[in-house]
Amino acid sequence: MLGIFSFSLLVISLRNFPPQSLNQGAYIAPPPMLERMSFGYSEVIADVLWIRTIQDLDYCEKSVGENICVGDSWLYKMLDTITELSPKFRIAYAAGGLALTVIISDIDGATKIFEKGVKELPQDWPIAYRAAYHYMYEVKDNKRAADLLVQAGKNGGPPWFLTLAGRLYSDAGNLELAESVLQDMINTEQDPVLIKRLQDKIQSIKQK
Repeated sequence: MLGIFSFSLLVISLRNFPPQSLNQGAYIAPPPMLERMSFGYSEVIADVLWIRTIQDLDYCEKSVGENICVGDSWLYKMLDTITELSPKFRIAYAAGGLALTVIISDIDGATKIFEKGVKELPQDWPIAYRAAYHYMYEVKDNKRAADLLVQAGKNGGPPWFLTLAGRLYSDAGNLELAESVLQDMINTEQDPVLIKRLQDKIQSIKQK
């Protein structure tokens, strides 16, 4: 019965509002502290939420500029809830964090998700190295980016990560990391929307 109640709560939180508020209702985030009401079904609920999330990785309810979404976005709230329910939900950090920073530019939300990811999965070098891209290009914090590259390099990443960590104060280093993230996404057949947005960002770096 507790499981049914928990699942029902999830459905209610995600269901559409009446037609007059359809646009808002379609993007209702889960209620706060949902993990405390999961009654042992945290992983199942996290899976359901992820399936809903990947349908709209590019959704921004309120933009403050071209491809720049306000913080505390719907996407961030979904990813935050998923990773609270299932702290080791790798794809939410790897793909979700990148979607926040590359597609909708919820920079604060991406920072929070990536930080959770490198804390929960410290030996997962792809997450650390995508977080490094975020810190370098979006947050403009080369020191944190370098730390993350070193972490990635020491946990299975290619040796050039450590070399690049020492080059982050040059424009060449910025472009090199951005292009490497793009190639990684292409090699692993990631979402084409993500690939297109990152290609656009790389072009903007080259034009500077």
